[in-house]
Amino acid sequence: MPDSVAHRLLCWYDRHGRKNLPWHEDRNPYRVWVSEIMLQQTQVNTVIPYFQAFMARFPDVHTLADAPVDDVLGHWSGLGYYARARNLQKAAQSVVIEHHGEFPADQAQLEALPGIGRSTAAAILAQAFQLRAAILDGNVKRVLARYHAVPGWPGQTQVMKQLWLHAEAHTPDKRIRDYTQAIMDLGALVCTRTRPDCHQCPLQQGCSAFDQSEVARYPGGKPKKPKPEKTTWMIILEDRDGRVLLERRPPSGIWGGLWSLPELDAAYTADELSQACEDSFGVSCTDAEISDGFRHTFSHYHLHIQPARLAVINGHRVADPSSTRWVFRDEALSLGLPAPVRTLLTSPAQPLLL
Repeated sequence: MPDSVAHRLLCWYDRHGRKNLPWHEDRNPYRVWVSEIMLQQTQVNTVIPYFQAFMARFPDVHTLADAPVDDVLGHWSGLGYYARARNLQKAAQSVVIEHHGEFPADQAQLEALPGIGRSTAAAILAQAFQLRAAILDGNVKRVLARYHAVPGWPGQTQVMKQLWLHAEAHTPDKRIRDYTQAIMDLGALVCTRTRPDCHQCPLQQGCSAFDQSEVARYPGGKPKKPKPEKTTWMIILEDRDGRVLLERRPPSGIWGGLWSLPELDAAYTADELSQACEDSFGVSCTDAEISDGFRHTFSHYHLHIQPARLAVINGHRVADPSSTRWVFRDEALSLGLPAPVRTLLTSPAQPLLL
């Protein structure tokens, strides 16, 4: 139909859509997949330099599958949601072992890979293989929730089911690659979360939310709950050579698998930190130098980080080199680090008095 959603979107895309993003240069399954994972809950402008650096280091699925995990996490450091990077490498290894290095052009087989859900699998099929598959990322949810005035938070099962039905219904049989990019672009550029430019929208005619003058109502927001507050000492132990102690975090949970500064319970006073470091890390230290604390917010709680620097006088106990390292700051920055740790290690610091 000439006035269908797909037709209007494609006409708009031909004039206004984004056609020169880095992952458009060679739209093979590997590049599409990496870009889709990076773009989950992350803005395009943030992703672009990460994608380019990642492709330079890991140009194909075999290189990624064989790389040291620290190298993968290091190239992801700063993007957040680090489980994405760990699953990315696990999926690469599965593609190499189970599919002989070739991504399957099958929805179910793609969804069986770690970290790939229904929408990401569909994006790979549509963008890389040009097969008809409906996508439903955050931008698309917003466009469809407004166009059809679907009430409620998309994280709710019934709301998601409705949005998937609409996504399937509007997905055309032709120009599938352009259509999936078009509807994502519309959500990113026009039908934005705040201050949508409805008068430039090709879907204004027929948009239920616009007709009701209630665009801001859709999609519904996630029910808010107060986030718990937690506090921790983040310890910068520095030896005479200027090396700092890093510990690898457990593979699951917050910052899973990343290298981080040691932490101590907030119940310790500043005067107790030197003894606590000796007890916990097997090193004798000077008294702690306390700097300004700051708050880091996760999806489900706020963490108040109180940094403390201590000069090591004696002892360099390393029980397990795979989980504990003394490294120079420049060396540390090549590892996968949580953003707050990277900030602390790159902040100018005066020499500690021994």
